[in-house]
Amino acid sequence: MFTEYSNLPSNSRVWIYQADREFNIEEIEYICAKAILFIDNWTRRGDDLKGAFTVKYNQFLILAVDENVTSVSGCSIDSSVRFIKELENELKVDLMNKMNVSFKDGDIINIVKLSEFKQFAKAKKITSETVVFNNMVNTKGDFETKWEVTADKSWHKQFLV
Repeated sequence: MFTEYSNLPSNSRVWIYQADREFNIEEIEYICAKAILFIDNWTRRGDDLKGAFTVKYNQFLILAVDENVTSVSGCSIDSSVRFIKELENELKVDLMNKMNVSFKDGDIINIVKLSEFKQFAKAKKITSETVVFNNMVNTKGDFETKWEVTADKSWHKQFLV
């Protein structure tokens, strides 16, 4: 059952999918329509999941579930992964590559391979003050407070010189 993202409690579980490029307006409209349909039919062993989504910076798709209502299971997670893979195929975009790292340079969001990120850090093009996106967060509360942070407050700090 679909609900607005703002209606979910802060302990809701989230999954962050980072696109390897920015979505255009038509693609965002398409993603929104498809996400609502998917979430309306998203279940765990026949029980409806109370879910939501949001799109940030025209480049990140976040799925969320209120596990106070119904917790997710392997099958329900698998169905969400199938949904994301369908979007990848339909939009010709990579949403599942966990080896891509994103960071801000002013207002520009850069997405690079992890090896490039390490090189940038070594060359001090990435510093402790660089804003990074911590796609490893698991809850809505952490997403809202620990997702977009400086590198020294994220797992990215291990690469800082």
